[in-house]
Amino acid sequence: MTAGPRIGIRVPPCRPAAEVGDFAAEVERLGYDDLYVPDSQLLWRDGYLSLLAAALRTSRIGLGTAVTNVVTRHPSVVASAARTVAEAAGGRFRLGLGVGNSSVEPVGLAPSRQAELRDGIDAIRGLLSGKEVSFNGVPGQLRDPYPAIPINVAASGPRNLRFAGEVADGVILLSGVAPVLLERSVNLVRQGAEAAGRDPDSIQIIVAAHAMVTDDLERDARILKPVCAGIAQKGGQSALSTAGIEIDVPARVPDVYPDLIHAEDWELAVTRCSEWVSDADAVAFARTFCLFGTADEIVAGIDAAQRLGATGIFLQHVGSYDFPEQLASDVAAKVLPRLAADGH
Repeated sequence: MTAGPRIGIRVPPCRPAAEVGDFAAEVERLGYDDLYVPDSQLLWRDGYLSLLAAALRTSRIGLGTAVTNVVTRHPSVVASAARTVAEAAGGRFRLGLGVGNSSVEPVGLAPSRQAELRDGIDAIRGLLSGKEVSFNGVPGQLRDPYPAIPINVAASGPRNLRFAGEVADGVILLSGVAPVLLERSVNLVRQGAEAAGRDPDSIQIIVAAHAMVTDDLERDARILKPVCAGIAQKGGQSALSTAGIEIDVPARVPDVYPDLIHAEDWELAVTRCSEWVSDADAVAFARTFCLFGTADEIVAGIDAAQRLGATGIFLQHVGSYDFPEQLASDVAAKVLPRLAADGH
């Protein structure tokens, strides 16, 4: 579709795999470039099996995990699953890796540290390329390897952004489209690449952002309150302050399950988060970090992200337990044609 950034959409595997496959076919028909599936075993169906179903129902669209981890999934298991999906997708698959917050914390484990993630990436790449890899002193090889699967690393903090530039084929930026943060993040990725002797221009920059096509931002921004509060919980106050948002959110909100960003009862989460996030804060968050607005405003936001280095945009709807049907259809009908008309 594009000569500009690739436009992708996040699809949580919240329904049976066959339905994920059917929806992937619809997303492809609507003209999207990429489809991303998150991987959290207690929240959703298995991410890789859902992507396999998507691969079998599509022929063009790129597919990726956003993201999986090397804590609940051993690197050898990741390599085997990635190989299986990549074979079915004919090379359209990209492996997205992160520290594993929403997978590891609900089962009492700790997110991976940078050294663990680095070792995991090295092992996965080695196995996929047919090399012998040692695990706890025991050597092993992946039968029927599938080399050259691109690896994306999700990152937000300075250390992880430089790390992504050092080791990854692409980086999934988790700070949204806020210009100041996006420019800083891209520069940090490039610094990491240069320090490792890599070409910074070879690294894909995928920007994740919540999105909604709306002509009433003041009305609709309130649904972002749990997202904003969840970022504050995870140490993102300094990022929020760039938009004039100064909030202090408790580490736990016991009546919201499993957490603010993945709340099962979203309206309850919105109500609870209104104690800390005002309506004005929600609007500021939507305007600064998200692609909320009219089609023209969303196109302007995508163009601005591209100018700052984005090669891909990863759209997310608000919610975890339904498909982004409204977002997918609205963007396809109102945004993608404008992007095409502008030469994307």
